[in-house]
Amino acid sequence: MTTKLEAALAHADAHINDSLERLKTLVSIKSISTDPAYAGEVRKAAEWLVADLKTLGFDASVRPTTGHPMVVAHDGDAGPHVLFYAHYDVQPVDPLNLWHTDPFIATPITGDDGEVRIHGRGTSDDKGQLLTFVEACRAWKAVNGPLPLKVTLFFEGEEESGSPSLRPFLAEAKAELGAAEIALVCDTDLWNRDTPSIVTSLRGLVGEEVEITCASHDLHSGMFGNAARNPIQVLAEIIASLRNPDGSVAVEGFYDDVAELPADIAALWKRLPYDEAAFMAGAGLTTPAGEKGRSVLEQTRSRPTCEINGITGGYTGDGFKTVIPAKASAKISFRLVSGMDPVKIRAAFRKHVTDRLPPDATVTFKEHGGSPAVSVPTDGIHLKQAAAALKDEWGNEAALIGSGGSIPVAGEFKKILGLDTLLIGFALDDDRIHSPNEKYDLRSYHKGIRSWLRIIAALAA
Repeated sequence: MTTKLEAALAHADAHINDSLERLKTLVSIKSISTDPAYAGEVRKAAEWLVADLKTLGFDASVRPTTGHPMVVAHDGDAGPHVLFYAHYDVQPVDPLNLWHTDPFIATPITGDDGEVRIHGRGTSDDKGQLLTFVEACRAWKAVNGPLPLKVTLFFEGEEESGSPSLRPFLAEAKAELGAAEIALVCDTDLWNRDTPSIVTSLRGLVGEEVEITCASHDLHSGMFGNAARNPIQVLAEIIASLRNPDGSVAVEGFYDDVAELPADIAALWKRLPYDEAAFMAGAGLTTPAGEKGRSVLEQTRSRPTCEINGITGGYTGDGFKTVIPAKASAKISFRLVSGMDPVKIRAAFRKHVTDRLPPDATVTFKEHGGSPAVSVPTDGIHLKQAAAALKDEWGNEAALIGSGGSIPVAGEFKKILGLDTLLIGFALDDDRIHSPNEKYDLRSYHKGIRSWLRIIAALAA
């Protein structure tokens, strides 16, 4: 196996420019899933992937859904069975005037540090990450023939638009996709430029939109001021009540099912190179908020949150209008950790709001999704094999870290397919995903391919 791995690594190195050309081709397809005008481009990307996979000997096909298509492919008939997931759709590129290059032309740019970065929409999220695994399979098969394990590829075309077809598709394809032993997802980051990571927990999410109504119509603030209930003030007071003075969330029962970070993981995190000041400075901030007595790393990776994502009410145009609005609304999200029930948290939040309504104020709620947190056992054999393989490639021990974000597919894999997921990605936190001038370091792309080759060999062994 060692000789085969070395041969595959050498092939990947020798053909990295060919791999880059394939990334350029995939990036050039405008697979924006959230905009119906690009539905044909989304399908074009799926068809390109299928055609490319067939050249490698995969049994690949485009699978229709009620929305954008999925891609499913199989190869290998011996060894452990893995399911690799990524998504080929991308975010819109607006505002276009902020891009320094054409977002659909993958453009390598050499920085002052000598590093090459590939700019373009989807280079990091998630086309470049998707291709790291495909290119690893290509390199292995080019020099060794059959893959050393069974591989099922599952590429989604709706991840950036809420995955409306994912759950019914997984339920329908449960026997086919659930035959794997472990799922692999490449849609996460390195810990830092030289340290790989395996995400062992993902926070869940509850999204709520709240609208407070008082008067039957907008009122003149001179004629009705003081006497009329102002929904913006009501909403502001409710929002202010969501936090305690110590920064904790004040919703009753919010922490009932929240456990402390396991001691072994807490010890590992303390050993990780992490600069709180630099993290805050990257956002133009100096002082951490949130729960007092908790590190920034804890707060962003292993603690539940409550955040106000948007607030509207009254006149917000140019100039000034003296009005008491009839309505005010806010969008509020909760990130959940393992053990927290999205249904319970949503109900507790709604009770928190309704209990604080004064006379003449009513409320309506609109649900914006909900998913539980996901955790992966840190003592599993697949995780240990992958961590050892990553250390061989990067020279540093892989960080076993929680993610502050939410990747719902991992929860669906567990719930519907019964599969644990290893989340291994090679992006950097400055890749500007979802923003103008998205990029993916060529080093991340290259070492991502090499990393998957090592993981394939490790899992097969």
